[in-house]
Amino acid sequence: MRVVVSEFMDESALTNFGDGYTVNYDPGLVDNRARLFEGLSNADAIIIRNRTQVDSELLDAAPMLKVVGRLGVGLDNIDLEACKERGVEVCPAVGANTLSVVEYVIGTAMALTRTAYSSNAAMIAGEWPRSVLGNGGEVSGRTIGLFGFGGIAQAVAKHAKSLGISVAAFDPYLPEDSPAWDGVKNCTSEALLEIADILSLHVPLTKETASMIDSDAIAKMKSGAILINTARGGIVDENALVSALKSGKLGGAALDVFATEPLTADAGAKFADTPNLILTPHIAGVTFEGNTRVSYVTVASVVRVLYGG
Repeated sequence: MRVVVSEFMDESALTNFGDGYTVNYDPGLVDNRARLFEGLSNADAIIIRNRTQVDSELLDAAPMLKVVGRLGVGLDNIDLEACKERGVEVCPAVGANTLSVVEYVIGTAMALTRTAYSSNAAMIAGEWPRSVLGNGGEVSGRTIGLFGFGGIAQAVAKHAKSLGISVAAFDPYLPEDSPAWDGVKNCTSEALLEIADILSLHVPLTKETASMIDSDAIAKMKSGAILINTARGGIVDENALVSALKSGKLGGAALDVFATEPLTADAGAKFADTPNLILTPHIAGVTFEGNTRVSYVTVASVVRVLYGG
């Protein structure tokens, strides 16, 4: 059995393939489609993250492919219909990086609410900005709004409640009698925008969600509210967000995903000099521990498929 790994993972997990497998671990393949296609010509499996595009072109280059192991849960870089037509199984690592994302959401919510962690330059210069930075807030007693209420958002809700944060959510696909709603306010999308002190996005990028958080949506949000996007770039209108932060309409934002990824200097220029903004390179679900869990789960899934379930 031949396995190609086109993006980074915990290499120790690869030892679980054992005898009978040939593994080509080359994280640089994601940036060289020609070499990737060459390596896939006789591959039974490919393991990817979010940058490798599993489209018809790739599938045509991999006629023996049986399974795609996804180091994460987002599937927008995979043509699921094309995989289905070719009998290629897709295996996301559901739940393996949930805690990593939860801690990112809670951690950035606390940092943006407190507004006390970007004072190094002033402190070193001897300015002692105590009167300004001492005006930050606490997350306890506030409301976090979860746009989408799947597994990760439900885990965010659990941890938020333990900190005294009230939880509201919008998810038209989750049955109203689901036990996940216990202790969580079930809102319409518009109501969620209006009541959330912290709005965290947990939806895929689709035609319906593209630019969902635009200037009109932001206008409905509370003055001083915080926005966190660990879902997908393109859901937030980045220009509208920058305007809202600079005007003071929003109190802060954390973006881990972007319309252009990797974020280029040109695409990132819009964010320059924007206050209370945290930008990270699509790593909310990538921690040392999370990467280990995701890698081992993905290898186990690929082995299961290759051995016929």
